[in-house]
Amino acid sequence: MSSISLLVAETIWTEIQLTHSVTDDQLSTLHMLFGKNFERATRIVDQGGVKKISGQPSGRSIFQVIGESRRKEEYMCFPEHYCACYSFFYDIVNRGEQLCCKHQLAARVADSLGTYVDVKVSDDQLAHLLAKL
Repeated sequence: MSSISLLVAETIWTEIQLTHSVTDDQLSTLHMLFGKNFERATRIVDQGGVKKISGQPSGRSIFQVIGESRRKEEYMCFPEHYCACYSFFYDIVNRGEQLCCKHQLAARVADSLGTYVDVKVSDDQLAHLLAKL
């Protein structure tokens, strides 16, 4: 994905976050940029499959996103940088074919719209979750 495409995507995420709503044009552009992964991500968000786990009192957070398989695995991710899923390592890190996985996109959509399940834990509990990554 080119740097211009990245800039377009970042601009859209910012607009969505400011308004907590998304327009048809924004959806169309994001779909054009991310394809099937964006479709899958919106399904995950629509099904309530995104949790934002925030440590207290620090406010640090990570997202937990449910996969689409029958096993409903949960993947920890930082929307802009990392996901614990297989696709992240295979398609993004190893092959460089995509910018992000559907779980990262789902976390980004849910965060921008404020449509995640908000989970508060102690900073110690958050540290234990992060240590498992």
